[in-house]
Amino acid sequence: MTSWPILSVVTFLPLAGALFIALLPEDEAGIRNARWAALWTTLVTFVISLILIWRFDPTSADFQFVEKRPWLGGAITYVMGVDGISLPFVILTTGLMPISILASWTAIQTRVRDYMIAFLVLETLMVGTFCALDLVLFYLFFEGGLIPMFLIIGVWGGPRRVYASFKFFLYTLLGSVLMLLAIMAMYWQAGTTDIAALLHHPFPLSLQKWAWFAFLASFAVKLPMWPVHTWLPDAHVEAPTAGSVILAAILLKMGGYGFLRFSLPMFPDASAQLAPLIYALSVVAIVYTSLVALVQEDMKKLIAYSSVAHMGFVTMGLFAVTAQGVAGGIFQMVSHGIVSAALFLCVGIVYDRMHTREIAAYGGLVNRMPLYAFVFMVFTLANVGLPGTSGFVGEFLSLIGTFRVNSWVATLATLGTILSAAYALWLYRKIIFGTLEKPALFDIRDIGWREIAIMTPLIVLTIVLGVYPKPVLDISSASVAQLIDNYQHAVGAVHAAGLSAVTR
Repeated sequence: MTSWPILSVVTFLPLAGALFIALLPEDEAGIRNARWAALWTTLVTFVISLILIWRFDPTSADFQFVEKRPWLGGAITYVMGVDGISLPFVILTTGLMPISILASWTAIQTRVRDYMIAFLVLETLMVGTFCALDLVLFYLFFEGGLIPMFLIIGVWGGPRRVYASFKFFLYTLLGSVLMLLAIMAMYWQAGTTDIAALLHHPFPLSLQKWAWFAFLASFAVKLPMWPVHTWLPDAHVEAPTAGSVILAAILLKMGGYGFLRFSLPMFPDASAQLAPLIYALSVVAIVYTSLVALVQEDMKKLIAYSSVAHMGFVTMGLFAVTAQGVAGGIFQMVSHGIVSAALFLCVGIVYDRMHTREIAAYGGLVNRMPLYAFVFMVFTLANVGLPGTSGFVGEFLSLIGTFRVNSWVATLATLGTILSAAYALWLYRKIIFGTLEKPALFDIRDIGWREIAIMTPLIVLTIVLGVYPKPVLDISSASVAQLIDNYQHAVGAVHAAGLSAVTR
């Protein structure tokens, strides 16, 4: 199984599906076939990606399934591979794509072929980002994802879709230009763009610091961190439901993955010195955006601000650089990918029926949609971090890992868990409970078979990973241990060199 280029197949199979859809006619049969072609392409891609888990060796911290081919005149190499850090995100991406296609089945009625093509191209670029083991290849995949998401928001979004899509594009592009300059400087210094080689290259501290900030500019916008988070609520509100799902579940995780793949292992000294900055930004994000979520009147905006707060736990845990903190950060990203996707799907279910996301337009839905009320309750409690759900594991590990390094930061961050309970339960009460008074809600129907098929795997994952998180933690454990060991060795060596210089 490892002798054939499985990562290239998983990465580029959606692109092949997109090319097939592009050849379909623009009549009613072509539109129907475009939907089915997109669904089957994403399902087959997901099934093939599961082979990666079956053949993956969790006891090894090395990159596995490595593919290497000469590319771009021999100066740049096409290198693909995964380790315990990137594999969970590959599976998360391929697993959520069929769900996104199903969620768009009836919601998208205009330019359906183009929509399906955009989603399949986006899948190729997202999977490629997590598999790329060359800086230039990573940058091409990372930046390429901007284009289909820009179109998804700008063409199929809400009334202010053009404003939201341009804001999303410009924010992300500006940060990435700085990252490109840092990539060029790293190539000139190390003589290679091979990520596996760069992980062991001792960059001088002066280069580490400005390159760390250059990468931060890109990853902080993508994640997003406070104060460069303002594009996210607008993008979520205007994006179609499936666009919001992928934006929250996958695209945001590229920022956290970037910290794990580049900032911490390649710039360890700069990361150690600038960790207090990340702590400060993380705490502000957790507390401030939770307070902002409390006063929202739009369901999507409330969940979008909630995403920013939850990503604050991720950055806090990662830069604690403890076993629990890094493992918690990775688990939190996987869990948030599942839970936030489900919450946006829940919003999409009622929006398809009522065509409004205003919280005030709802109330007493439990009387007409009891099954929906149960589904929404599961993901609301997971978003709060209730023990027994996946949301608890990631937050708890991140807080424990951070507490070992800085107890004040961890203590302040716990305010976010209290505030998340406040805004999430308030939203649930306003929409689900109360008296059914609004005439528009009298004839609303409960979720159907297609929506049950979408939600069931997400509910199962949320509960199973909350009770038994071992599969995700085991996959990443060896890679996390090596990351922390290399980080501490590099920081310790610099500290020892500084002490010897002082004694001399």
